[in-house]
Formats: sequence, C-alpha cells, structure tokens
Amino acid sequence: MHVPCGEKELAYLKAKDKKLGAVIESLGVLKRPVHDDVFSAVVHHIIGQQISGKAQEAVWSRLCERVGTVNAAHLLALGREELQAVGMSFRKADYILDFAEKVTSESFDITALNGLSDAEIIAALSSLKGIGAWTAEMLMIFTLKRPDVLSFGDFGIQRGLRMLYRHREIDRRRFDRYKKRYSPYASTASLYLWAIAGGAIEGLTDPAATRKK
Repeated sequence: MHVPCGEKELAYLKAKDKKLGAVIESLGVLKRPVHDDVFSAVVHHIIGQQISGKAQEAVWSRLCERVGTVNAAHLLALGREELQAVGMSFRKADYILDFAEKVTSESFDITALNGLSDAEIIAALSSLKGIGAWTAEMLMIFTLKRPDVLSFGDFGIQRGLRMLYRHREIDRRRFDRYKKRYSPYASTASLYLWAIAGGAIEGLTDPAATRKK
C-alpha cells in the first residue's frame, strides 16, 4: 500500500496549479509506502523523535528482533529497562509503555480513529504522551491514509512551498491558501513538496537561503 498518488489525484492537482503540475510532469508518480498498523506506527514515530532516520531504523530493528510483533502485550511484557536497552531513552520508553497501557485498558481506542474527522484524529493522537500535532499529521498521511493533509509545522513542506512559489517565508494565511488549492488531495501534494525540498528539481533554490543577513 502507498500514499494515494494516482491518476485522479494527479489530474486534479495539475488542473488546479500549473507550477505544481509541472513538477508532477517532471517527477511522475511518487510511491511512498504506508505503515498501516496504527499501534506499531505510533511506536515507530515515538522512537524516531529527535534522532536521525538511520538511528530510528536501527532501534526499530532491534525492537522487532526482541519482541517479534510490536504490539501492546509484547511491549508491556518487555518493560521499561528492556525497552531502553534496545537503544531508546527512558522517556521514550515511558511514552511507549503509557500508550500500550492505554490501548490495553481501552482508554485509547485505535479502531475508532478511522471514524473521526481529521481534526478529531489530531486531537485524539495529541492526547497521547510524546505525540504532537506534527506526528499526528504524519500518522494521518502514512498510516491512516487520509487524503487531505498538509502540515504547517513540517519544515520540508515549508521549504517546498518556498521553493516552488518563490516565497521567502510561508505564513499561516499563505499556507492556508495553498492548502485550500490542493484540497481534497493535499496529502498527494505533500509528497511533491517534500521531493522539491529534497532537491528533486534541479536548479530550484530556497529563497529563504538568499535572505540578506
């Protein structure tokens, strides 16, 4: 499974925005896999906070080797010391165990997320220790497969918007205008903005980097 990036989404975005359309034509279909198990996806995101992607995957690999399936029962059985031993901080271990306990006690209902609005999902996930709005938005795109997510707090999205539209900064009003333009397929647009931010379009620079000091 991948983040939606099919003919329907791409045709809509190309019709709505010529600049983004040119990028889509240049890069073609972008395939970003989804992590469709919500519980393990939350754990994976908590592990990855404030560390590199490479370090995140190393810790995740050790955890998977230790417990097999990453679920609430296995993590609670493992405990705080053993979680820390695979390479995460005690704080992250505590966040993960708190989440596992809430899922086990059914005080947090993972299965209910699919029936919520985007705003309700952000509120629900942000109620968990160690999860903020940005992480909730990433889970919405890469786990819950919500089609209309554009994250104001994501540095790559901000950079991609600056580069594509030649702005030195993206304030909330400007951001909301682009979000409305991309809707209802902002998640697909996000893939291309991240690609732009990562240098996928040769010669496209970040205007913020040229600001006079």
